[in-house]
Amino acid sequence: RCVEAFYIYFRAGRVEDPYVSITKKRQMPKDGYSEEIEKEVGQAEGKLRTHRSAFSRASVIQAFLGSAPQLTLQLYICVLQQEVTVARSIFMVLSLLSIVYGALRCNILAIKIKYDDYNIRVKPAAYLCIFMWRSFEIATRVTVLVLFGSVLRIWVFLIVLLNFLGFFFYPWILFWLSNSPFPENIEKELSRVGTTIVLCLLTFLYAGINMFCWSAAQVELSDPDLISKSQNWYRMTVYYIVRLMENAFLLLMWYIYRTDFYLYVCAPMLFLQLLIGYCMGIFFMLVFYQYCHPCKKLFSSSITEALLSCFKILYFICQYHKSSLMTGKVAMKSPENTDEARGSSRTIDSQNRSIHQSVSSNA
Repeated sequence: RCVEAFYIYFRAGRVEDPYVSITKKRQMPKDGYSEEIEKEVGQAEGKLRTHRSAFSRASVIQAFLGSAPQLTLQLYICVLQQEVTVARSIFMVLSLLSIVYGALRCNILAIKIKYDDYNIRVKPAAYLCIFMWRSFEIATRVTVLVLFGSVLRIWVFLIVLLNFLGFFFYPWILFWLSNSPFPENIEKELSRVGTTIVLCLLTFLYAGINMFCWSAAQVELSDPDLISKSQNWYRMTVYYIVRLMENAFLLLMWYIYRTDFYLYVCAPMLFLQLLIGYCMGIFFMLVFYQYCHPCKKLFSSSITEALLSCFKILYFICQYHKSSLMTGKVAMKSPENTDEARGSSRTIDSQNRSIHQSVSSNA
């Protein structure tokens, strides 16, 4: 495929294409108006786009199903041996760059699929924000898993399994709740069993991506393109809040159960550095969606508004929980007060009766 792509690229423009297709793309809205532009696409250019799309998907698969486990294993070996060799450090850096590149391609691919009707131009500032966002997020996530696994080896398998199964079955649960028909238009030559296998492989890749970072391409099995076209800020916000809490919990468990192996490591400083590193990834993600996203003019609401609304919802939930606890305490105290009042009234009546009897006997 690579040789064919290079062959088509070097022959493009020298030989006139016998077939030319016309595509229509919209420009980004300017002053509320969006112009539609027609463009002729030759056969060679169409094939190059197909090869480019296939290469992007292959880079995502290779990054999260190959480089991510490799980076985790190499870092775990370095922690156990307390030694980082030059060759191993080079391989870890290359694996990290491969994962970051795969995540970057996943972001760009998701943008092009969601906004296929528009002519998209990604600026260098957007690439830089995505690179910094994914670098901090993936590096801190892998480090947290390795540190936790070095002190609690059995429990790390449970954490990984729960994460993986949760993200694997999440698209299927949404698909079953939507009552949508089974997707039959993935490939005409595939049977129902083959289509199910392809969908399972897709959700497997989706779970593998979400194990290490947020998947920009959200799988939606009820959609013909199998990717959600809507920008769900609330799902992203919940993901990062839960992931930050999970990383903090795993680091806390590592800090509590750490052995003498980490005697020469400043554990509190490492704890704070990893949490701050993950927050830095979230910061660059906010900068990207707020200022550098190529289609930010098409957003109905910004991510900061979604964050504020989520925090308001959490605030109201906490206030409601506090008010319910207060009413519960009042309800628990009120029977005791009534019982005490009844007891005191009974003692007063008994005292009055004794006084009346003594007066009558003296009379």
